[in-house]
Amino acid sequence: MVSARVAGLGAALPPQFEQRRLWDEVFDGHFGGSRVAARMFDTAGVARRHSSTPPYELAVAAGWSTEERMRRYAERAPVLGLRAVRRALAAAGTDPDEIGLLAVATCTGYGTPGTDIELAGSLPLRADARRLLVGHMGCHAAIPALGAVADYVAAHGRPAALVCVELTSLHVQPGTRDIDQAVVHALFSDAAAAIVLRPGDEGPGLRVVDVAARTDTARRGHMTWRVTDLGFRMGLSPEVPEALGEHVGPLVKDLLARHGLDRSEVAAWAVHPGGPRVLDAVAAGLDLAPAALDPSRRVLAEHGNCSSATVLLVLDEILRAGPPGGPVVMLAFGPGLTLYAALLDA
Repeated sequence: MVSARVAGLGAALPPQFEQRRLWDEVFDGHFGGSRVAARMFDTAGVARRHSSTPPYELAVAAGWSTEERMRRYAERAPVLGLRAVRRALAAAGTDPDEIGLLAVATCTGYGTPGTDIELAGSLPLRADARRLLVGHMGCHAAIPALGAVADYVAAHGRPAALVCVELTSLHVQPGTRDIDQAVVHALFSDAAAAIVLRPGDEGPGLRVVDVAARTDTARRGHMTWRVTDLGFRMGLSPEVPEALGEHVGPLVKDLLARHGLDRSEVAAWAVHPGGPRVLDAVAAGLDLAPAALDPSRRVLAEHGNCSSATVLLVLDEILRAGPPGGPVVMLAFGPGLTLYAALLDA
């Protein structure tokens, strides 16, 4: 079977705001001056993040209906996604009419015709191009979507693209004293990231070797993403890092063993930065050196947690530094409680 290789990555980011400015102008009042919420913002590992919803809108967004939020998503998401996929196509030296499959992953907005249709028309794609929407999976969606795109490329010998577009800022919730909501509002950010895969057994670009998953249904209530009349509301248990730390070692060990590899042979780790405690738990669970997750920490600091788009931003951060010189493991986590991993290699 033909291999699927990473030919190009691209990102599109809304305006960037300092974390301190967002606290001072929006969330200090939103959380009623809560010292606990202030501490969550100070310790989130986020220095700056992106928001398609400017501060003056964030201050009132908690009162928007879900319909109003979806209207804004329909206006803003396709524009951001188009910029990201065009950059990925340019990096891959690929024309839109070569694309046989376009996958769109999102958990922050829906409508039909949706973002996938808008991108198909704006690029434009061929009329016979396939489309796949990966919806409401959460932060880990990029990896199962990448697996589906890679399978298509390998089976059909045609290039394919994945676009992750998330506008988490549209889901500001009413003010509360709940600590989990302070954590959510301190971390999450907006972004679009895209990746183009091309067929080829040899040549530049990392090959998508395998994808693996591990789900702990007994802890499915630890991370939730509920549709409410006032947008989508996230539930986040403080036990999530401990649970991820418990499962990440077996997940990665099994994935690597299938290909005769050991953790010591992994050249780079593209780990979704769900937050500082999540990264610490992953590092401990995999017995990694302190610097191994520096790319993830840099992405968290400069961009925040952009849900499904984030792990592609981390992979891009790694590849911009040059060829990793060995296997790369991607890791992302979401509701379920679900862990996904992908193995990439030259």
